[in-house]
Amino acid sequence: MTTVISRLVRRWGARAVGLVLTAIGLYVVFPGLLTLFGSWPRLREITLWWFVVVVALVIGSMASLWWLTRLALRSRTGPHGTWSTVSWGTAASAHLAGNAAGKIVPGGPATAGVVQARLLIQSGQPAAAVASAITAMGLLTTGILLMLPILTIPALLIGPPPARKLEYGLVVSVVVAVVMVALSIAILVWTPFVVAIGRLAGRLLHLVKHDLTADSASAALVTARDRVAASFTGRRTRAVLAAAGNRMFDYAALVAALAALGAHVRPSEVMMAYAVAQALALIPITPGGLGFVESGLTTLLVLIGVTADQAVVATLLYRLIAFWMPIPLGALAWAGWRINRHLTARGAATDEAEADE
Repeated sequence: MTTVISRLVRRWGARAVGLVLTAIGLYVVFPGLLTLFGSWPRLREITLWWFVVVVALVIGSMASLWWLTRLALRSRTGPHGTWSTVSWGTAASAHLAGNAAGKIVPGGPATAGVVQARLLIQSGQPAAAVASAITAMGLLTTGILLMLPILTIPALLIGPPPARKLEYGLVVSVVVAVVMVALSIAILVWTPFVVAIGRLAGRLLHLVKHDLTADSASAALVTARDRVAASFTGRRTRAVLAAAGNRMFDYAALVAALAALGAHVRPSEVMMAYAVAQALALIPITPGGLGFVESGLTTLLVLIGVTADQAVVATLLYRLIAFWMPIPLGALAWAGWRINRHLTARGAATDEAEADE
């Protein structure tokens, strides 16, 4: 009896604790979500054109990850060493299904990665290659996210541009993407630079985590860099361009949501708020950081000068399209994937039966 109970605890204990934490987290953020969705009628005040712009930018962000997936799984096959990779449809379906799962199931990025990997493996990709690709993609996109605050600090110190127009944030996103690509390429090919960054980070982190040293942090960073570099050999520039595009299109969507409401705020401050909001999305208590991102982003926007009403409605518009829209798209992608596999298997069985006759 004791053995059975121990097995049940080992199997379901962690899940039960996770569900309890999720329930508590949702209870805590529920009032904020009610306030946010209570502003739904105000969306009618926004010109339809801005909805189109935000949707297009979010799709651009997702398409960048589809491109990154194709680059990560690109390999030589056949006697002549021809290049092969997954199709755009497979890459999109795997990402959309995984992304949707990560937004509705506790575990966030881990759940998304498992679902995405499963679809890619079922499409015929080797399991080892898929695991390596998803790990490299995660490291690269996380590294790009960590660059945002670093690149934003100089802009905050310089001060506001002569004309305080938020629309300049769309131009800023392009400039920052170029800088990200250049810096990422330097990290991928210049080891002394990586070592220096790792040692600096190690010294800073040692203040709060004494078992971490400059040497250990540097070695860990070089190892992660080597893994990413090996996964994208011969296509590193395109890989970092895709990863930077993913973040910058998403940031531009937030800028567009604020511009749609006529907000006046510095693009660099919006980028800092965006970076913090993306960090909040990694909190595993609620799926996709639901509630924490909305509350945190709204608060940060108010702190940088956006009016409370504009902050709430802009956050609603941005999250409606960036967070909620991909969920039904992911469900449709998964359903389409299952139907296509079923039809393909039935066609193969029919062809085999006709051949036997």
